[in-house]
Amino acid sequence: MNSNTNKGSVIDVRESFELFMGKVEGSVNIPLGSIPKSLDQLSQLPKPLVFICASGNRSGQAVSYLQSIGWTEVYNGGGWRSYKEKQKAA
Repeated sequence: MNSNTNKGSVIDVRESFELFMGKVEGSVNIPLGSIPKSLDQLSQLPKPLVFICASGNRSGQAVSYLQSIGWTEVYNGGGWRSYKEKQKAA
């Protein structure tokens, strides 16, 4: 899944300095603290929106926030670490 397909978008809510660990190809980096002021940008991305972070905590916070303001098709994709492990196993 990447941010420029009709299959949805991956939003990485880690801080930019954390991206040295790697990132999902095509993902969009919007740090958690910037989500409220990035609603216009998020609304233009292909749905569903799958949020990831380092461990799954911040991505869960992003999803909870968006659901609390009425957004649907937003999902917690978990952490980068588990994503990376799944890619190795595939």
